[in-house]
Amino acid sequence: MGAAVRQPNQLLADALERSRMSKGELARRVHARAMASGHRHINPDATAVRRWVNGQELRHPLPGLIADVFSDHFGRRTTTYDLGLGKSPDLDRPLTYSSSWAVTVESVTELGRADMDRRKFLAASPFAAAAGIGPSRDWLLSTLDQEPRPGPRVRLEDVTSVQNMFEAFQDTDVMQGGGSGRLVLTQYMNEHVYPLLRRTYSDEVRRALCAAAAEQTYLLGWMAFDDGEHGTAQRYLIQALRLAEESQDAALGAHVLAGMADQATLTGNPSEGRRLAQAGRHGLARANSRACLADLWALEARALAVMGDKTATAQAVSASERAFARVDHSTEPVWAKFIDAAYLHGEHANAFRDLHQADDAAEHARQSIQHAQAQGRARRGAMSQAALAVTHLQRGDLDAAHSAGVKTLALARRVKSSRAIEAVQDVGRRMVPFGAHPLVADFNERTRVLQAA
Repeated sequence: MGAAVRQPNQLLADALERSRMSKGELARRVHARAMASGHRHINPDATAVRRWVNGQELRHPLPGLIADVFSDHFGRRTTTYDLGLGKSPDLDRPLTYSSSWAVTVESVTELGRADMDRRKFLAASPFAAAAGIGPSRDWLLSTLDQEPRPGPRVRLEDVTSVQNMFEAFQDTDVMQGGGSGRLVLTQYMNEHVYPLLRRTYSDEVRRALCAAAAEQTYLLGWMAFDDGEHGTAQRYLIQALRLAEESQDAALGAHVLAGMADQATLTGNPSEGRRLAQAGRHGLARANSRACLADLWALEARALAVMGDKTATAQAVSASERAFARVDHSTEPVWAKFIDAAYLHGEHANAFRDLHQADDAAEHARQSIQHAQAQGRARRGAMSQAALAVTHLQRGDLDAAHSAGVKTLALARRVKSSRAIEAVQDVGRRMVPFGAHPLVADFNERTRVLQAA
């Protein structure tokens, strides 16, 4: 049989035509990019580019280098699959905490582009338990002095507009769940924020821009986390940490590590969750955010509880309470707004629940429910009602557990949050020992209706 007929790469040809680069110019830019990336053996010419356009299959890292060249030229992320050079973007790159500012920009913008396209391979990307080790270490140790690339100059006014959008998106997440505003935020980041990272700015603007981008990249990760897409969330959080380092805002970096700690514990890696929370606390030695400190202690308590350490859990909860007692939200950053009584009591309740200390868990759960109800926060209310239901089950009181479980269901209906649904499912699993009791059957049927909706 004859060799398969090679099909021309029309996507690459179209991109080359739009760029108005000659084949020789593209070859020179790819060579320069390869040299800067340490791939000194890559030195294409115009004839090589002609072969690419004619459909030659390219090997790593050439497709990524070509995509980076077009990204620089167009001022927006152009991926390998945009150019017909790959079926998917490089989703391992966002798991890497790169010392290179250029690579960081490419990583976070490619991730945002893939997420905006809602690619199935991104939603299905796995959580990598070991991926947080390097980023947390490097965030603590690194001091970087990368320079931005040339382009239209970014002003403080541009950054202020990004900062002003953050609170609105954060409120949407807190009040309606991560699945509610995530697609809109992803589009906003890809069209308005990530392109700014490619431009030039003063040192002052650079730090402010990186902080604003880090806040919203973290929020994208948190929304994906709440939406049950842990692989996507992890990639966003790692890149948010790198952007926070560039901003020189230690408190913001510690906040990102808190999110990474929470995710690690939730996905079955409590020892890693504890280590990430500790790294965040060490980082706060260079900053002052008692709200973030209270959060990190609470998340360390969650990890310790899963590990079964009752004494250390109680100590961590006490440290969290002491830090929170000294919080002045008027001096805290906007992202710390919802590190409050509703949230912290809810986390403390979950820690004591995991230790089967029902009395302590119920007390914290009730306080969380009270504060969440006053603020109209359905997601937090649902998760704390679920914790309260579990404490009733731990005492053997199915009637009270059913009542709290029904309230959990009602609140979970009001938000788009996988975590709220998982809280409902957890209550159902813990009712299994009560067998075919009518209250169990009723709760399971209500759960089925919610999941179908």
